[in-house]
Amino acid sequence: MKTELNGGWLWRAVSLGALALSWILCTAQASSIPAHNGQHDFDFNVGTWRTHIKRLVQSRNGGDTWIAQDGTVVVEPIWNGRGELEQIEADGPTGHWEGLTLFLYDPQTHQWNENYANSKDGILDTPMVGEFKDGRGDFFGQDDEGGRTVLVRGVWSDIQRDSHHYEISLSSDGGATWQPNFIAELTRASAGAADSAGPPLNASAPEHQFDFELGTWKLHLKKLDHPLTGSHTWTDFYADSVTRTIWGGRGQLEQFEASGAAGRIEGLTLRTYNPQSQQWSLYWANSKDGKVFVPQMGEFRGDTGEFYGTYTVNGKYVYVRFIWWPKTMHFEQAFSNDGGKTWETNWITDQTRVKQ
Repeated sequence: MKTELNGGWLWRAVSLGALALSWILCTAQASSIPAHNGQHDFDFNVGTWRTHIKRLVQSRNGGDTWIAQDGTVVVEPIWNGRGELEQIEADGPTGHWEGLTLFLYDPQTHQWNENYANSKDGILDTPMVGEFKDGRGDFFGQDDEGGRTVLVRGVWSDIQRDSHHYEISLSSDGGATWQPNFIAELTRASAGAADSAGPPLNASAPEHQFDFELGTWKLHLKKLDHPLTGSHTWTDFYADSVTRTIWGGRGQLEQFEASGAAGRIEGLTLRTYNPQSQQWSLYWANSKDGKVFVPQMGEFRGDTGEFYGTYTVNGKYVYVRFIWWPKTMHFEQAFSNDGGKTWETNWITDQTRVKQ
């Protein structure tokens, strides 16, 4: 009896050991499978497109109705394809609509962030995040519908060289059911098709206050090491920067690459103008994670532009301030950890225009 028990125990131990070894080997094999590198999954979207759109809107009697719009979509790559800027203009029964979407790839999660803004206020919505599998892209996020927070899903499908389908749906029951409210069919425009850049604007208008940034630049950057710690050590960077206009001058996209002792930085700044508040929103993103930071918001007064927001330093929220002096092409960033009573400058930029 004792021998049988010992034999049974030995058999079970060997079996469990084999099972554990099998699990370890399977886990090792699974972990060795490289994650899908999706940085080129949106390449199909680059180009100029004609689009036919159906949007679900609430009618005056409280019911829902679909309206049709037709327009043009222009998509340009950034960061060598790891990001894209999409601009759209469309017309229909509700008038003219103009928007943009900033697509940014996160190489750490292998996912894309889809950030949309309407030219009416220039504010980026909460991003949808997702990825492509088997020729289909599914993106998820949150939205506000009639004062209620709902789930939102964007789906890219039927992807061909010269056409694709995009659809947005909302869910108010945790994803159990989805109601489409935006459907777009896109067909590639013929080569040389004229692209609309928005209506011409008065160069002296507030939405042109950032025009001094347009063009190609050489930048000398100074970054304070370990801000808000009493540090007085600065690191120099040198960068190349290109800024171009969007929305006919009511917005800008700046891309730059910097290198120095601390390494290489590749980033972008999206600047959008809100004609209602007559203020600018400044959005920053770094290619390391493809995420858009909380914007700094402000305006120009006289020869100076001041912009404020929040930031995280050493795990704590602080205020951040941007100041531009266009006449001298000088920029400074500063932090405050005492509610704005005092400010410590931690980033300085001087620019020199590159002659074309």
